[in-house]
Amino acid sequence: MKVGIVGCGFVGSTAAYAMVMEGVGREIVLVDKNETRSRAEANDLCHAVPFAHPLKISAGSYADLKGSRAVIIAAGVNQKPGESRLELLQRNAAVFREVVPEVLTNAPDAILVVATNPVDVMTHLAAHCAMAHGIPSSRILGSGTMLDTARFRTLLGCQLGVDSQHIHGYVLGEHGDSEVLTWSIVTVGGIPLEDFCRLRGVQFDADQRQKIDHDVRRAAYSIIEGKGATYYGIGSALARIIDVILNDQRAILTVCTPISKMWGAANITVSLPHLVGGEGVLAVFPPILPSGEEDSLHASAGVVRTAIEELNIPSD
Repeated sequence: MKVGIVGCGFVGSTAAYAMVMEGVGREIVLVDKNETRSRAEANDLCHAVPFAHPLKISAGSYADLKGSRAVIIAAGVNQKPGESRLELLQRNAAVFREVVPEVLTNAPDAILVVATNPVDVMTHLAAHCAMAHGIPSSRILGSGTMLDTARFRTLLGCQLGVDSQHIHGYVLGEHGDSEVLTWSIVTVGGIPLEDFCRLRGVQFDADQRQKIDHDVRRAAYSIIEGKGATYYGIGSALARIIDVILNDQRAILTVCTPISKMWGAANITVSLPHLVGGEGVLAVFPPILPSGEEDSLHASAGVVRTAIEELNIPSD
């Protein structure tokens, strides 16, 4: 099973490394505008194969994506000093308007997985570009709030003394400052959070919730301040998405993909619990939330809608 990765910076190359470590797929093709970089990353990854799983790693061009079951798009530009958010959006939009058609021309049967930020808007743009190739939006998805959800579960696990894999709770909406931590539907081993805390005698008050909310929402800022970029978490999330697609696992993931109608808005792209399998996004499960969280999710969708309108991406 062949997977392409377009964009071999920290995120793209770390996603490839995570796939090698986990044995996801059988072949990975790296494509980058800087061919020297893609070849170097491919060579370095090849040297990890004997210690992990037997994957074939190579660098190539768009033409070498032919036959890919899935393609990760991690191409994009970084924000320049003094550059506005809209200017960054416009530059990354220009990159996508070049990259997405190339990918779909050479790998028309692939599921596209977008990682470039702002991921909600870039996924919306990628889906719009795919429409010109007759490809449904269900085959275009972004990493969305998978990383935010992982951060939420990690911090909750540390607070409660429970393996984070046994905690279910979602971060929804925009992958950004307006994201919504859905405390109301958190469960631990299938037990609602408040009931679990009572049964275990765990003190978990509003201040502790607020600290976790702050740490989840500001995680990227603190990591970037300390080391310049985030890539281990998102690289692992991308490897997970690809594994789900290649093996048709039918997993529920907080990815983002265009949604035909929600909160009165047509064709908005935000993260919600989605059923993901071999054909891409199979279904969406809008959670039942109390009014406060529902209002916050509505507001978060509005933030994404504004960005989409700034780029003049058609809404239907």
